[in-house]
Amino acid sequence: MGTFGRRLLLAVDAKGYGRVDVVTQRQFQEAISRLLAEAAAAAGLARERWETQIGGDSVFAVLPEGASEPDLVDTFMRCLDAGLREFNRNRVREAWLRLRAAVHFGTARAAANGFEGRAPVEIGRMLDSGPLRSALASAPDACLALAVSSTVFNDMIGEAYTTIRAGDFREVPVVEKEYAGRIWIWVPGYDSRALDLGSAAGEGAGEGGRGGGASAPCGDSGGESPGARPPGAPTAPREQVVQAFNGTVHAQGAVFGISNRS
Repeated sequence: MGTFGRRLLLAVDAKGYGRVDVVTQRQFQEAISRLLAEAAAAAGLARERWETQIGGDSVFAVLPEGASEPDLVDTFMRCLDAGLREFNRNRVREAWLRLRAAVHFGTARAAANGFEGRAPVEIGRMLDSGPLRSALASAPDACLALAVSSTVFNDMIGEAYTTIRAGDFREVPVVEKEYAGRIWIWVPGYDSRALDLGSAAGEGAGEGGRGGGASAPCGDSGGESPGARPPGAPTAPREQVVQAFNGTVHAQGAVFGISNRS
């Protein structure tokens, strides 16, 4: 039986990688490797000690025990965003390198063909989730969109261990294959709560019945608003009025009923 342990996990993936030519793909791969290393060095996260699985435009890493969550979410992500902006500065828009990133904390261990445990599967679903993809797509000048898990948000960001405020994140539900949970999204330079995530964010169900891209305010648990009807629940029965008359009623042109005005 393997040793049980929880680790800090990072996953990144480039937007639109498959639509660019091979020269740009090569530039993207080189830039991702360099920018991750530079951000890790700035955050003191010992990049050489990461257990990493690379797939062209994507990187999945299990950080060593004791790695700092605040440094990964705060310093690392700010440096990564700055590095991406510098890389894109003189490039045409179609050749911009834009990344989705996810941070999670949970059980993970090296296995024969990658990693095993719940956390590697969960972070993969977070990274590929519709809301995170929509967040980056609806922020055209953004170079980075980050999703963190409930564990990371509640234990670290919600407790003010980072300079990024909890209110800068937007909570959304995620249902991807066998994974169902909630993630918190941050897009540097944008109000994440104002981004149009469309149906991918579960508007009207997962975010307290709010529509039109609005998000739960800071401190809101993201649950349903008071009186909201859960999806699939039957609607309330309509009011019925029964009128009973004894004998014959002569009321030509009259209308009988009740006016229920709120």
